Amino acid sequence: MLGRPLRRLLPALFVHSNTGKPALGLIVAKDYQRFLTTSVSSTNDKRMSLEAAKRSAAYKAVDEYVKDDTVVGIGSGSTVVYAVLRIAERVKAEGLQLVCIPTSFQARQLIIENGLVLGDLESNPQLDCAIDGADEVDAQMVLIKGGGGCLLQEKIVASCADRFVVIADYTKDSTRLGQQYDKGIPIEVVPMAYVPIRDRIGASFGGSLKLRMAIAKAGPVVTDNGNFILDWHFEDDKDHDWDAVNREIMMIPGVVETGLFVGMANKAYFGQSDGSVTERGS
Repeated sequence: MLGRPLRRLLPALFVHSNTGKPALGLIVAKDYQRFLTTSVSSTNDKRMSLEAAKRSAAYKAVDEYVKDDTVVGIGSGSTVVYAVLRIAERVKAEGLQLVCIPTSFQARQLIIENGLVLGDLESNPQLDCAIDGADEVDAQMVLIKGGGGCLLQEKIVASCADRFVVIADYTKDSTRLGQQYDKGIPIEVVPMAYVPIRDRIGASFGGSLKLRMAIAKAGPVVTDNGNFILDWHFEDDKDHDWDAVNREIMMIPGVVETGLFVGMANKAYFGQSDGSVTERGS
């Protein structure tokens, strides 16, 4: 069955073909259908390469950092799914004794569904390592996190770990923040204060801030902690001292946490489209 764009195109082509080129419409139709098929195939190939890249980064990080008799922080997001799968494989194959600390509802469900030992920070306030994804990583290992809305608990768990390890695909590896990720820096805020916080950050640092809206519910996104998220689309054509920016934003009453992770990551693994992994940090 022809798609709607093709149905709109063909009548005009067929009318034109009746003026003396009866085969033209059929040829163009076949070419257009081939174009559609090629586009879908190209999109699927890219998606598959991204998933392979995520898997490669996650597996290498888990194999190098997860040891027996340790406490591991489990991050959130699509790349972390592969990390949990690899941890579960190793627990089964090697009999590893681990306690896993979640950073979100999603992470908690992953831990439970894969039969891993679920812990919390009350019983395990010190972690050996935390493994998490990132929306973007710059050359100085400053991260943007929180695209999935879990930034507060992710930062808390990361801050409790001896080693904070980032896993990501090649599209998250940038020279400077904003180079590839264009959804802004998430800022978790107390709901009653989102308007004054929005205005104050915009006045101090420029750019624009938008309240993140939910997709499957009416109104704004509400985090696991009952807060709102402002996405700050900062001016990416100038240099920023992200440590200073983060500190100043955190001083605004009503700001709970930012998605800027400055000076926290020890190591980053970036999976490539060919299955290889590049590393940053030590």
